[in-house]
Amino acid sequence: MNRELTDGLIIDDRHRGDLTSNLGTEWRVVTDQVMGGVSEGKLIIDRYKDRPCLRMHGAVSTDHNGGFLQIALALSTEHHFDASAYTGVALDIAGNGESYNLHLRTTDLQMPWESYRASFMATTDWQTLRFPFSQFKAHRTSEAFHADRLKRIGLVAIGRDFVADLCLASIKFYSES
Repeated sequence: MNRELTDGLIIDDRHRGDLTSNLGTEWRVVTDQVMGGVSEGKLIIDRYKDRPCLRMHGAVSTDHNGGFLQIALALSTEHHFDASAYTGVALDIAGNGESYNLHLRTTDLQMPWESYRASFMATTDWQTLRFPFSQFKAHRTSEAFHADRLKRIGLVAIGRDFVADLCLASIKFYSES
């Protein structure tokens, strides 16, 4: 059933010329090099098919027990962000036909490998994808997901050797009627 989006909160609509989101926090790139891996990537302020975007580009390598490249955004300068009034996360996204993940972290998670995950295919054309909070899967944690304790959101190329090329035009929390 296709429900109408009624309310939402724009996290980032890429109308700024820098890495700052609409929330006032900054995007950053993280690779598996923080744990000894060799994946390489960069975060670029770009345009793709006439839309301003953030572009994550790089090579994911599973050598040295690695295998990820991520662009991440803290959702608050405070301890956490309360998104419990929303249904989930919507992305305007395009890419190179590869599979990627959307990761959420909450204040309940302590270890860097813990997250709540949803996967998607990034087509070469712009598409809007919606991820209800109820569809995120806990990864390497037994903690229940709490939308009122969100800390960080990330777009992740992970788990296999490939070239990552992903463009984000907007991201928001959405509600359905």
